[in-house]
Amino acid sequence: MSTAPDIAALATRIAAGDRRALARAITLVESARADHRAHALDLLDALGGQRQALRIGLSGTPGVGKSTFIEAFGLRLTEQGLRVAVLAVDPSSARSGGSILGDKTRMERLSRDPRAFIRPSPSQTQLGGVARRTREAVSLCEAAGFDVVLIETVGVGQSETIVAEMADLFVLLIAPAGGDELQGVKRGIMEIADLILVNKADGALATQAAATRADYAGALRLMRRRPQDPPDFPKALTVSAVTGQGLDAAWDEMRALADWRRTHGHWQARRAAQARHWFHEEVRAQLLARLTADPALRARLLESEAAVATGGTSPARAAAALVAAMAAENAGPDDVESG
Repeated sequence: MSTAPDIAALATRIAAGDRRALARAITLVESARADHRAHALDLLDALGGQRQALRIGLSGTPGVGKSTFIEAFGLRLTEQGLRVAVLAVDPSSARSGGSILGDKTRMERLSRDPRAFIRPSPSQTQLGGVARRTREAVSLCEAAGFDVVLIETVGVGQSETIVAEMADLFVLLIAPAGGDELQGVKRGIMEIADLILVNKADGALATQAAATRADYAGALRLMRRRPQDPPDFPKALTVSAVTGQGLDAAWDEMRALADWRRTHGHWQARRAAQARHWFHEEVRAQLLARLTADPALRARLLESEAAVATGGTSPARAAAALVAAMAAENAGPDDVESG
């Protein structure tokens, strides 16, 4: 993408559902180059954000069968005539920035489905393994006319919370396990889950999966009720990505919850709250980028880091001084005189 893209033409192709144009646009929003960033913002403005898909965040520990579930679930939806986009975020190397990006290999059947679009994205060292621009990729998928966008996270630490801030529904996928499995799931993840799906509920694990579901259902009943939920949510179900058992029921529950939230005003309120959240995140990110890009401010930043590390000053005092230095640099002559 060495030449400037024709933004109007690219937006038209995306709005028409052109998958190649969508892939090119996602590459554009993921780029760290300043000129690409400017083009990406122009493209997002041109598309307008009028279309809305059902955004489903999906998390689970490695080995729970997320890719198998997503493929089986995605195929179920495409068979119903729905268009499904999968944004699968792979863990990046903190040293090189590279990632495995193996999701298309693991979802071979879904990747060949003309109604599906799979895009693995490196996390680019973002906290929690979620790509900084994933939310913009979601908007692009919506503009391209996809009905459902599945956002898969690697499920390590705070990534679940980050994904929940860009999804309409958050689904936690777990595997059948013994009674102490419940103790290993953080309360914070339970509190943001809208639906808990116990996968691998087939064969020899069917009985264990049913017991695990009952454990989680009991735990959910003890948690404080959230205003954005109808009386019987959140809930726990069993599914099998291998046999397909429970997939239709899970989809019915997701649609029921989404419909209820739309009817009761929670859908748009949540979208608005998420927009405010990401606005603040962008402000923080751009301020930090400004600090590191300006040579004088960067030198001041490094000096402050050293002073904090040696105990010469407190983190709060150093941060306040650095912010004051940035404000002074941005102040014009009139501001200085009036001050």
